[in-house]
Amino acid sequence: MTGREILHKMKEKVLGPSDPDSGKGKSKMSHHITHGFHLVKGKSHHAMEDYVVAQFKQIDDHELGLFAIFDGHLSHEIPEYLQSNLFNNILTEPDFWTETENAVRRAYCVTDTNILEKAVDLGKGGSTAVTAILIDCQKLVVANVGDSRAIICNNGVAKQLSVDHEPSTEREEIENRGGFVSNFPGDVPRVDGQLAVARAFGDKSLKKHLSSEPHVMVALIDEKTEFIVLASDGLWKVMSNQEVADSIKDIKDARAAAKHLTEEAVNRKSSDDISCVVVRFQ
Repeated sequence: MTGREILHKMKEKVLGPSDPDSGKGKSKMSHHITHGFHLVKGKSHHAMEDYVVAQFKQIDDHELGLFAIFDGHLSHEIPEYLQSNLFNNILTEPDFWTETENAVRRAYCVTDTNILEKAVDLGKGGSTAVTAILIDCQKLVVANVGDSRAIICNNGVAKQLSVDHEPSTEREEIENRGGFVSNFPGDVPRVDGQLAVARAFGDKSLKKHLSSEPHVMVALIDEKTEFIVLASDGLWKVMSNQEVADSIKDIKDARAAAKHLTEEAVNRKSSDDISCVVVRFQ
């Protein structure tokens, strides 16, 4: 390690990480569970539209790991709003502890309604979301709208925990709401010829044809669980689930793993904003 690297380590230990686009933390309930995140701005000329949540939170006798990726389109205000409000709305649902999946679904709906009511301030854009709540280091509740994705790796095998909400797979529902899915040569399918995802927060002008109902899945954490990864589509466009798992299987530091994935995506010519959260269980 060079003198500069040693100095950076000392500074980070005293002041915390100086880079707002990178960070890490660990569970107090189980010290071998750690998390790290890293973000890289894409080549577009607009402001960064990816936002991240990665933290452990104590509530009474419980510990919650709160992890999320919010990937905005035509907007950084809406993913920023989600970063500040979505988990609060989930945790204040009255039956969060007894019926967590239903609480998450309702909170997604409530949050989207709030965003639409604030459209004058938040603008016409929208955002995808993938959220993961780790309850007492044992139960993982994942929800998503859009194409930000979560995977879990057990004994080296990657499994997707979210659903990519693509217009082509939800064409019937979109048409039943009065919309249409375009399929122009050289372009991806789009809702009403505009949006490349079938579900999202916001997008007031498209909302009649667009859902914000999340897909929700529960996974149990056991001795086979190595890590989970949440990332925006800037990663998944250029790497498969298994490639992501294989790429970081030997990187024990969660933040280093997240940084490695963003760098690999850039190397593979991803030009989108890229955000990634890694939670390691071993």
